[in-house]
Amino acid sequence: MHIAIVTIFPEMFTAITQFGVIGRAVKDERLSLDLYNPRSFAEDSRKTVDDKPFGGGPGMLLKTGPLVAAIRAAKAASQEMGYTEQKVYYLSPQGKPINQGHVESLAKSESLILVCGRYQGIDERVILSEVDEEISLGDFVLSGGELAAMALVDAMGRCQPDVLGDAGSLNEDSFSDGLLHCPEYTRPETFEGYVVPEVLLSGDHQAIKEWKLEQSVKVTWKKRPDLLESATLSEKQKSQLKKFKSEADNT
Repeated sequence: MHIAIVTIFPEMFTAITQFGVIGRAVKDERLSLDLYNPRSFAEDSRKTVDDKPFGGGPGMLLKTGPLVAAIRAAKAASQEMGYTEQKVYYLSPQGKPINQGHVESLAKSESLILVCGRYQGIDERVILSEVDEEISLGDFVLSGGELAAMALVDAMGRCQPDVLGDAGSLNEDSFSDGLLHCPEYTRPETFEGYVVPEVLLSGDHQAIKEWKLEQSVKVTWKKRPDLLESATLSEKQKSQLKKFKSEADNT
């Protein structure tokens, strides 16, 4: 997968290109990232990329010229690499909040472009002329789109073939089946009075699998009950959920 990122702070992305799972994916060429700085396309000697908004108001906006030039350069480079699609996504608090399903859909793209805003955002005409979709991590505001872009790159990158050491990890992640992941434990078996559930020490793989599925339903009900509204539950999971609710009512 190829990802082009338009940002005035390209140095920030060393945090993911040089470390961890995504760093290894980049090194092994399972994921490629190219960075485009609008400052490189600014025409004045000071390399200005921002200006005051018309109509007044606080803050500054990223200017149309350098930003559009950077986006179009990213598109052209992607085409030269042989990619047939170059959809542009703008990281914005006004965008549609994404979830794991959306991430997995984006991760199937051959190539895409992420645009990182700064200050008060970007000129609306850039959105109208260049952006295919605005996306958001949630209903909160960051100082810029870089951190959101890094989170999205990480989420998409781990969906790529052979990026994770154990491919099964992806299938057991939270949200992979619409539910949260079950609790996990490692050594020691006892820690400050808390003990590992006996079933996990039993060696009975079927019993462990059933326990994990049951706990996944329980954790989702306790922490994110809203997810259950759209999750597809088996008859057994529905029965387990009913039991959890009954136990809670009786306590």
